[in-house]
Amino acid sequence: MHACFVRSAAVAVAVTGTLTWAPAASAQPSEPPPSASAAPAATPAPDAGSVEITAQDPAGDALPGAVFLLLDSEGQEAGRGKTDAQGKLAFSDLAPGVYRLKETASGSPIHEVVADQDVIVTPGATARLTITDPFKAAKVLLQAKDDKTGKLLPGATVNIGTGTSTLLTLTTGAKGTASGELPVSSRKAQFWVKEIKAPVGYDLYRPSKTFTAGPGAPVTVTVTNAKTATAPKPDPSDKPTHKPTHTPSTPSTPGKPSSGTGGAKPSSPGTGSPDADSSSTAALAGDSTPKAPAGSLAHTGADATPWIAAGAGLLVVGGAVTLIIARRRTAGGSEPTDSGTAS
Repeated sequence: MHACFVRSAAVAVAVTGTLTWAPAASAQPSEPPPSASAAPAATPAPDAGSVEITAQDPAGDALPGAVFLLLDSEGQEAGRGKTDAQGKLAFSDLAPGVYRLKETASGSPIHEVVADQDVIVTPGATARLTITDPFKAAKVLLQAKDDKTGKLLPGATVNIGTGTSTLLTLTTGAKGTASGELPVSSRKAQFWVKEIKAPVGYDLYRPSKTFTAGPGAPVTVTVTNAKTATAPKPDPSDKPTHKPTHTPSTPSTPGKPSSGTGGAKPSSPGTGSPDADSSSTAALAGDSTPKAPAGSLAHTGADATPWIAAGAGLLVVGGAVTLIIARRRTAGGSEPTDSGTAS
């Protein structure tokens, strides 16, 4: 009731006011206010784009549980999520522009995350990316040992690789060990080991050796070296202290006949004959020593010396006997001549 009364009063006042302020009332425009007619029309939003990710390892197997973060050009987070059982993840309703994709976790203990990369989103299109997470490197421990005592040896250098490629080079330190990370391209890979430098005083480890390593797993590689065999060196001061005492006989001149017995004539023990008698005896007996043929070399040498001396002795003895017989014959023949003269 009260509300109705107020409305009626307002009308009466309005009528009364209209009668009193007619000139002012006639000046009001009859068109709608300008603010209502000037409001701008709403502009349609541009078409949105999307990003679709597929995560896998080098073998092509899907990686579920990989975590990705998408940042816009101002560094603000535009999306975050994990890959599903098929290794897939999608970010939708993205304004066109350049985004930064970051992998914060691979979802696997044997895989590494990839580096950040840019993604361009275009209106009404889907940017599809395949992310390949590499395997973690194997952790290699190298040991070089003495093949007899097992002592660890410093200074051994080895190459480790697969196929024709060398992937890792290690040199043992003062403790005889070395460590490094070996790139792995599968869940179980085989590698070869080749020693290219042996420790000081040891021979190279030449046998072919292989081992198996997995991603992120530790593995120990051991090479054994044998000591280098050394021959004793001769002592420079060790020289002969004696000289040969045998003097070779002087050979006779080729082509020149030897005279007599050809040298000093040894006297026969017990004969008591002077040198002159020995010479005469030799003349009576004749020189029975064979002479070397002309144009040939006389045989010489230490082995003929005893035979020459023995032959000379026999000649002397034979000559003496002949001389005695000759003298007796001479004495026996002169006796008849002397007796005839006397008569």
